[in-house]
Amino acid sequence: MAEALLRARVARAGLEEDVHVVSAGTWAQPGLPPTPHAVEALGECGLAWQGAMSQAVDADLMSASALVLVMTRSHAEALRAEFPAQAHKVILMSELAGGRWDIADPVGGSLEDYRATRDELARLIDAGWAGILADAATASDEGEESVSRLD
Repeated sequence: MAEALLRARVARAGLEEDVHVVSAGTWAQPGLPPTPHAVEALGECGLAWQGAMSQAVDADLMSASALVLVMTRSHAEALRAEFPAQAHKVILMSELAGGRWDIADPVGGSLEDYRATRDELARLIDAGWAGILADAATASDEGEESVSRLD
């Protein structure tokens, strides 16, 4: 959901050519579609499922990313340990709003759980928009291409 929300924010700003958004899972099983509740929760705010399947994070994605947004502290710790040269790029989604808390994964939960996570992610993206753009601009100058949302 974070990928779709962030892509929509990028599109509203007219920055699709400059800011690329990719989603990958810290411990993801590759090739899975989003859950029906995720598709429904996104559809309720006018975002259509675009067909991307789940993928696992890897060294190439980490290297190409300007900013790596994660949902939980355990995700951040795992990525920083596995990719120490890219550790400076890893930021908790909650840090976009000046906090430091984990965002609950709604997988296995109700549609209401997905809606709550969707709304929290949207608020955090809006709160951190200026910082996301600054990181993307800096990375663009350094040859990096994307903002990644990893979970």
